[in-house]
Amino acid sequence: MIRGFATLNFYAADLEAARAWYAELLGSEPYYQVPGYIEWRVGDYQHELGIIDSRYAPAGATERPGGEIMHWHVDDLEAALERLLAMGAKEYQPIRKHGEGFVTASVTDPFGNVLGIMYNQHYLDVLGR
Repeated sequence: MIRGFATLNFYAADLEAARAWYAELLGSEPYYQVPGYIEWRVGDYQHELGIIDSRYAPAGATERPGGEIMHWHVDDLEAALERLLAMGAKEYQPIRKHGEGFVTASVTDPFGNVLGIMYNQHYLDVLGR
């Protein structure tokens, strides 16, 4: 039934500031943009990261970080975390080892979304096949 990650959507009250922040982080401009929504293709599998104007958030959506964390694979977790913090993100979860080849951390972006990063040996093994 579930075949793979398709799109991760974040909300931002200041969509233009979010576009600029993520363009700097990702090193590219969004490939798709319409009023109220912007989207990038990210990484080895070109997964989609979308930012939606928070005016379109569903009723009851919270402005504080939620319980879910999507982790993006990074090759150098410490360097990625340092860069995110230097760009104004705030630590959400510190670096944590989960066993051999699995290390995570997460931040909240300047718009209140949780952005997880992970060194994941399994990801590299699958990519190498």
